Amino acid sequence: MKLKDRVAIVTGAASGFGAEIARQYVAEGAKVAVADVDAAGAKAVAAQLGEAAIAVACDVSKRTDIDAAVAATLARFGRIDIAVNNAGFTHRNQPLLEVDEATFDRVFDVNVKSIFHMVHAVVPLMRRQKGGVILNVGSTAGMRPRPGLTWYNASKGAVNLMSKSLAVELAPDNIRVNAICPVMGATGMLEAFMGMPDTPENRSRFIATIPMGRLSEPRDIARAAVFLASDDAGFVTGVEFPVDGGRTV
Repeated sequence: MKLKDRVAIVTGAASGFGAEIARQYVAEGAKVAVADVDAAGAKAVAAQLGEAAIAVACDVSKRTDIDAAVAATLARFGRIDIAVNNAGFTHRNQPLLEVDEATFDRVFDVNVKSIFHMVHAVVPLMRRQKGGVILNVGSTAGMRPRPGLTWYNASKGAVNLMSKSLAVELAPDNIRVNAICPVMGATGMLEAFMGMPDTPENRSRFIATIPMGRLSEPRDIARAAVFLASDDAGFVTGVEFPVDGGRTV
C-alpha cells in the first residue's frame, strides 16, 4: 500500500475528482477527511469508505471552516500528512465582460484563497512532523487557456504558480508541493466549462482538442494524486503535472 498509515484531508471530496481521490487514498492505506461544503455528500462518501474516513463540512473560502476541518481531522486521526486542495469553482463559459464581480470573487476565493487558508493551517503541523505533502488541483486552463473562461483560467494560473513558489519555500522543511493539472473532465462543472448543454455533439467539439480523444476521468486525477503523495514521488516537488491526454503539448 503506497499510503499506509498516512492521513489526508481532501477538499471538494463529496463528488468528482475529490471523491475518487479519497477512495483511492483509502484503498492505498490512508485515513481521509472528506471535506466539502456539501455536508450530506461528504457524509455519503465517508460512509462508503468506512472507519478510514470522516466527513467534515467545509467552505474552503472561510478560514474558520478550514481550521475546523483540520481540528476534526487531528481529533480523529492525530496528524495530517497530506493536504489536497481540490475544491474548485468556475464561472460559466462566456465573454469576459459578462462575468460579474461577485462571481469573480467567488472563483478566486474558492480556487486561490482557499490554498492560502490551508497552507496557514497545515504547514505548522507538517513542520512539527518534519514533512508533508500539499497537492493543489490546478488546471491545464492555467497553462493553455480556452476563450470564455478568462477569470477561471487566471485563478488556475495562480494555483499553478503558487504551487511552484510554495515548493521552493517549503522544500527545506521536507514539505513537497505539486500542482495536478487536469484537462476538462467529466464532472459536475463540465457544462459550465463548455458554456452550452452537455450533449454528445457538444462534448465532441471539446474532445477534438484532446489528442488522446477523451475527457479526463476522476480515476485519472486520483491516480496522479496517489503517485504524487507517495514515496515514489519523494524527490518530486514544484511540478505542474498535466493529466490531459496531450492537450498542453
